[in-house]
Amino acid sequence: MKKTFKLLTLGLAATAIAAPAVAQDLSFWSWRQEDRAVYEDLIAAFEAANPGITVEFEAFEASSYATILSTALAGESGPDMMMVRAYGAFEAVAGADYLMPITQDDVPGLASMNETALLAQTLREDGEIYGVPFASQTMLVIYNKGIYDQLGLSEPDTWDELLANAQAIEDAGMFAFANGTATAWQNETIVSALGSSTIGQDFFREVVAGTTDFTDPRFVAGLEKVQEISAYFPDGFTGLDYASSQQLFVSGLAAMFAGGSFEIANFRNQNPDLEIGVFAAPGPSADDAKLVGVFFDGGYAGNASTEHAEAVKKFLAYTATTEFGQVFANELRNITPIQGVTLTDDLLNEVAQLNQSAVPYIMLTNFRYEEPSGSVLLQAEVQKMLAGETTPQDAAQAVTDGIATYYAPFQD
Repeated sequence: MKKTFKLLTLGLAATAIAAPAVAQDLSFWSWRQEDRAVYEDLIAAFEAANPGITVEFEAFEASSYATILSTALAGESGPDMMMVRAYGAFEAVAGADYLMPITQDDVPGLASMNETALLAQTLREDGEIYGVPFASQTMLVIYNKGIYDQLGLSEPDTWDELLANAQAIEDAGMFAFANGTATAWQNETIVSALGSSTIGQDFFREVVAGTTDFTDPRFVAGLEKVQEISAYFPDGFTGLDYASSQQLFVSGLAAMFAGGSFEIANFRNQNPDLEIGVFAAPGPSADDAKLVGVFFDGGYAGNASTEHAEAVKKFLAYTATTEFGQVFANELRNITPIQGVTLTDDLLNEVAQLNQSAVPYIMLTNFRYEEPSGSVLLQAEVQKMLAGETTPQDAAQAVTDGIATYYAPFQD
């Protein structure tokens, strides 16, 4: 970390300003307790380049962070700066006037970020940006290269090849997939990771435009593929929770895990000897585009009520610099929307390449703003479908009907 700090300090020195007349102490809240050391190095570099501004990093348990933050903001005791979620959860905070709007003048790095990243931190009501996006997450298949090599398997180009790989792994006495469905949100992840290539890019464009809904045969086909491949999930997978699924993969008992790129760092930490590969689950034909689902995880935002608005904007501008992004990406193993960052991790580079053929993680990006959210509906229906309690067609109809209670295009 000392080397990282030294490089950051050198990179920021050219942009340092004169120390303000009065010291400014900023508070910065996060839900990433495990990332404290990296953030403290990043903050130290910022402070060295900006004498008179200090930043105190405080991290909370992820599961309680939203409640702690919203309570503090409502009581006017919130932090000067904070990590915020994206999309619907972001709007709950930004829409309550708790966050300061930011522009490219405030944060020059926003100018080079793609529109998809910025939309995750844009309030639909006024079109203003309120947060600096910090990472994308990719839904794909993570696999154990050692098992694939041992069995002479290759990354599949077609759905049938994926099924054949799964069968070969089971024939060798191992679990093909580690996934279970007892943890509700995992069901949404599974659909995106395994079904996107079958569903196809055109469907996602059309459902966002409101010209089709989730009863579309293309979406139903994706659910059917998920149902089909669940035959290669562990025995009793409907009672298998998220943590247990992770352990099956990390321990080498299962060869594949349908999930998010956010799993990679955790898997490596738990088993440093595990050699991991990634691929996009293919569609029926080798000619079908191999698609992954992508969403942006959150952003850095400033408190609209802070007494140190200019200092906050200066720190937010820093979070959109290449110097910041370089450390964020390579120390925390995340893909940043900041341009000019060089990824030193080969696996992250593979994920970044897969992101060139991506579709939105649709329920989060477009249908998690009102209730019942598309995420809650899809998670529940897929859970039932994989337990044999409903069909792909009925699951798709239930999702569409639920969203139609507030979404006009589905009401025709």
